[in-house]
Amino acid sequence: MEKTLILPDDFDLVLRPNMSLSRRGFFWLMVFFVGVSLIVGGYFWALGAWPVFGFFGLDIVLLYGAFRLNYRYGKRYEMLSMIDQKLVFRQVSALGTARSWAFDPYWVRIKLERFGKHGEDIGALILSSHGKYVSVGAFLAPEERAALSESLSVTLSQLRHGGAENFGFGTGDVRLSA
Repeated sequence: MEKTLILPDDFDLVLRPNMSLSRRGFFWLMVFFVGVSLIVGGYFWALGAWPVFGFFGLDIVLLYGAFRLNYRYGKRYEMLSMIDQKLVFRQVSALGTARSWAFDPYWVRIKLERFGKHGEDIGALILSSHGKYVSVGAFLAPEERAALSESLSVTLSQLRHGGAENFGFGTGDVRLSA
């Protein structure tokens, strides 16, 4: 049974994209790739096919550039906060520019798009209210978006209805995300 995280009244969530390779791992990947490229490229150079050596160098530059771009986009993040009885969503780009949306928690709607024959494919998580809408956590895995949607829905529902006691949850029944 999957459990839902019930957020406190003054929550502050930071959503970041997953970075699957650390800086140290990137360094060792590049060392390995450069080493293999120099050995294989040197072999082709010795056979007289010197242009191949240049293509190995181009591969090194392209791999390095792709990872640097990936790390730059990995700096972006999103924040969901409850500030002064407002649900505030903030997106910060990789370059540091920020955009914010403030929603009244009593009016905000949370929609998790589902696709497929039985709704098994999870799409975007959308916050909307009074003509404003924004997609949340596009870089999250579908299961993470579903868990976030459930947590926000339960937390906002409790806020609207005056607390956990209206839902049959005791103080010891705080459910945690699996």
